[in-house]
Amino acid sequence: EVQLQASGGGSVQAGGSLRLSCAASGFAFSDYAISWIRQAPGKEREGISCIGNRDNSTYYVDSVKGRFIISNDNNKNMVYLQMNNLKPEDTAVYYCFVGSYRGQGTQVTVSS
Repeated sequence: EVQLQASGGGSVQAGGSLRLSCAASGFAFSDYAISWIRQAPGKEREGISCIGNRDNSTYYVDSVKGRFIISNDNNKNMVYLQMNNLKPEDTAVYYCFVGSYRGQGTQVTVSS
């Protein structure tokens, strides 16, 4: 059974940092790409970053480039999202995805 669990969210002031973690199990972790997606109230779901666990290739949406860093640990089946210089518009529930599987999200709230 594929399981994904995001954690590490919280409330910070603008300019602050948070590190999200995604614990994965139930599939061949190193063969897949893991994505971080966020959804804010009243807004569409937005894919913000992705990492290929086989080659460590990465992708960032323009709105987070230079501020967020995605990384992985194939030995621990973990993916991380280091979020720096957070802005109020980063406020959302953050989820990690693999294929069509989505885990429970973690809330990030950034106050101005």
